[in-house]
Amino acid sequence: MAAPSVAALQDVATQLRIDSVASTSHAGSGHPTTCLSAADIMAVLFFSEMRFDAKNPQNPDNDRFVLSKGHAAPILYAAWAEAGLFPRERLMELRTFESDLEGHPTPRLPFVDVATGSLGQGICAAIGIALNARRIGSAYRTYVLLGDGEIAEGSVWEAADAASHYKLDNLCAIVDANALGQSQATEFGHDLNRIAARWSAFGWKALVVDGHDIADVQKGLDAARATSGQPTVLVARTLKGKGLSSIEGKDGWHGKALKSGEEADKALKELEAKLTRTDGKPAISGPRSNSKPAPPADYGTLPAPAYKMGDLVATREAWGTALAAVGKLDPRIVALDADVKNSTFSDRFEKVAPDRFYEMFIAEQVMVGAAMGFAARGAVPFPSTFACFLYRAADFIRMAGISMLNMKLTGSHAGVSIGEDGPSQMALEDLAMMRAIPNAVVLYPSDAVSTERLVAEMAQHKGLAYMRTSRPKTPVSYGPDERFPIGGSKVLRQSPDDKAMVVGAGITVFEALKAYDILKAEGISIRVVDAYSLQPIDTATLTEGAKVAGGKVVTVEDHYAAGGLGDAVAEALAPSGVIVKRLAVRAIPRSGEPGELVDKFGLSARHIVEAVKGK
Repeated sequence: MAAPSVAALQDVATQLRIDSVASTSHAGSGHPTTCLSAADIMAVLFFSEMRFDAKNPQNPDNDRFVLSKGHAAPILYAAWAEAGLFPRERLMELRTFESDLEGHPTPRLPFVDVATGSLGQGICAAIGIALNARRIGSAYRTYVLLGDGEIAEGSVWEAADAASHYKLDNLCAIVDANALGQSQATEFGHDLNRIAARWSAFGWKALVVDGHDIADVQKGLDAARATSGQPTVLVARTLKGKGLSSIEGKDGWHGKALKSGEEADKALKELEAKLTRTDGKPAISGPRSNSKPAPPADYGTLPAPAYKMGDLVATREAWGTALAAVGKLDPRIVALDADVKNSTFSDRFEKVAPDRFYEMFIAEQVMVGAAMGFAARGAVPFPSTFACFLYRAADFIRMAGISMLNMKLTGSHAGVSIGEDGPSQMALEDLAMMRAIPNAVVLYPSDAVSTERLVAEMAQHKGLAYMRTSRPKTPVSYGPDERFPIGGSKVLRQSPDDKAMVVGAGITVFEALKAYDILKAEGISIRVVDAYSLQPIDTATLTEGAKVAGGKVVTVEDHYAAGGLGDAVAEALAPSGVIVKRLAVRAIPRSGEPGELVDKFGLSARHIVEAVKGK
């Protein structure tokens, strides 16, 4: 197929500018000027460089495009309308409640892999998308468009380092260097050589191009495609508001739509006058290759957990064993680490599937961001680290929730029970963070068997899931045939004469069982529940238990009081009018032996006994 002419691509760029101005003016809000600066780049990418099935955006072999500067969403929508995916008239639905053409892109749209708009994230996702091409044996290429203001984000440079480490020559980034940020000029303005030098220092092939010269952009993309062994970045000099003489290159126009009426009409006439329509509409070439999808895994063949009752095994270790088992079974599964694989035990997966194990070093943002990209392209990613270090990627996790991605996070070494390492390592907010994500599954197993079974449940679940694992060894309490459905719980002790219901999760289940023995010796019967699924929580079992116990419910958790197990149980029982007594960590902890800390911060069996007795 003949390459499109420069004149044809210039017409496309002009049309993209027209559509961006028209849609934002009609909406009365948006970011037209950042669309105008990127129009020539978008025209070349979509109608000259990228190869994809324009009628099937989810074709697994399509070249992928990520709009990391998500506020330029109108021009992304305009490009797909120009490609013929939907009628141009729909662009006037921009930012309306009834439309999926939202203010920033989300995967409600079939051509959006990950939600963007929180800057510095799209390029991290692009790492996972590019790595996924290797996983499935596809020749698709990944392109990501960033703003020059965006490159102040540290996650951009985490991504730059990861892409260089993995020699992602199928990845091309474009920096739209229009020199203006939201409130002022960007850090480097139009000193493009300084920007390029930074990328070069991270091992990228960095090319400076004129972002408004169609032929120069094409030349840069040709060079990127011909490069092997390293990723490429085009640092493109552009002008914010390009094409409109009244605002081109002028500060103070970020996030401002032209007023509908005379102002917008004048701008549209200026742009329309530049259309030549001499060379027709450029054709789009189909995918570069055709990969063969892996057959679905049969989880019915997964071996049962190989533990004996009473064995002492840390749930973090059982998690590593389980991850290796499901990874061996299911080729969709990939694991990502942040240099703690020998503590989380994800290195067990690395031993059985080294080609699907990705070391991101101590860079949690790009680890989670790359996992988002993998998930968007059909992989089942398991990123893991110490639970407290996931907070560094909290915004990525939030955006993964918005993206409705099939990602499986695991945080180990949670709570005061890790002991001597002290409070900087003690995740005490992770359950609250994950429960705040709509539709996220939150799991907290107590022993090795429940951990292994729940890892398999996570792998098969469609959607975001989080598992909290613990450092201390705990006794195996369940038999190998026990099942742990998401949304369930286990009643470990019960009788018709229960005077209270004690609900624990993770290590506190065993403190609750100790309390049961103490109280039983005194003639007091309590119900003990292992609430291994915090979200969704087993409301039916909890409601029944609270009823039998006369409404006396105690929760105990190795977590701060806000947002964790206690809140989950209280929310479940609120319609029944039950008030929950919550035992939780209520002060900043310190170093010490695990048992000493569990007792000091109110989680031990003696505190549970006192709570049951009402002391």
